[in-house]
Amino acid sequence: MRLIHADRHLLGIEDLKAEEIHKILNRARELRAANTAGKGEHSLAGRTLITLFYEASTRTRASFEVAAQRLGAQAVSIASASSSVSKGESLWDTGRTLAAMEPAVIVCRHASAGSTLLLARAVESVTKVTAVVNAGDGAHEHPTQALLDTLTLTDRLGDLAGRTIAIVGDIEHSRVARSNLFVLGKLGARVLIAGPRSLVPAALATLGNHVEIVRDIDAAIERADAIMMLRVQLERLAGPPPFSSLGDYARTYGLNQARAARMKPNAFVMHPGPMNRGIEIEPEVADGPTSVVAHQVTNGIAARMAVLERASAVGPWAGASR
Repeated sequence: MRLIHADRHLLGIEDLKAEEIHKILNRARELRAANTAGKGEHSLAGRTLITLFYEASTRTRASFEVAAQRLGAQAVSIASASSSVSKGESLWDTGRTLAAMEPAVIVCRHASAGSTLLLARAVESVTKVTAVVNAGDGAHEHPTQALLDTLTLTDRLGDLAGRTIAIVGDIEHSRVARSNLFVLGKLGARVLIAGPRSLVPAALATLGNHVEIVRDIDAAIERADAIMMLRVQLERLAGPPPFSSLGDYARTYGLNQARAARMKPNAFVMHPGPMNRGIEIEPEVADGPTSVVAHQVTNGIAARMAVLERASAVGPWAGASR
């Protein structure tokens, strides 16, 4: 089934062209500036956003709801544990049910890769006025996290063409890493991915010529303009952790103060959260002067406001097919 509104659904970064990414980022900057100046935008007044989360979330869910409210929309939150999902309802039927209420946007997080594509097909089988936004589908993609990360990177670095970004940790199971690899490649950056072979398999280098596997974390840190640390996603591992202990992992791959001292001048540290302090990153680094983690969270609202406008065909996207 071909999606009718593929230009409004946001199911992954892989599907976006660089021009559209820049359009979203530019609108996010405008919305952020307007909010800072106390000039509210109400482009989604009278519309409804539904957040449908089958997995736990703090930052993503809250920022989507805040983004919707700042745009004048009503946000309705549905947790799978308290919905008909607990009675055995399928994602397809849940999608059709919610689509019949004709919200402007359904934002979904699910443990299975490809789930938001299925949801978009279910929605389009009922209505043509609702768009689906992927808030994380398994280990596949997390497009809005990549957009807010890119907004943060460009705030500090400007044009990303020719820049070097290091992503360190569990790349294999990270939807954040995969979406960032796509977006950074489209914008001309080089990406160094570092971590143990079990979490950074050689096959990841096939994601693009801009991707380079660096086994030595110190070497990656010394070359990078920005370092993104990722937690080990123990919940997605099929068996026991592929390293002797968390302490051993922290010593070998964690970003501590000694390693942070090797960073290039003006380089900075990112983390999508949630953080496992003392494992992939020390508290002194996470909260230190080179950290932009809080700025990422702030940017998440602006980036998601832009995405919600795109999904609703308003703002710069006004007049797009609905």
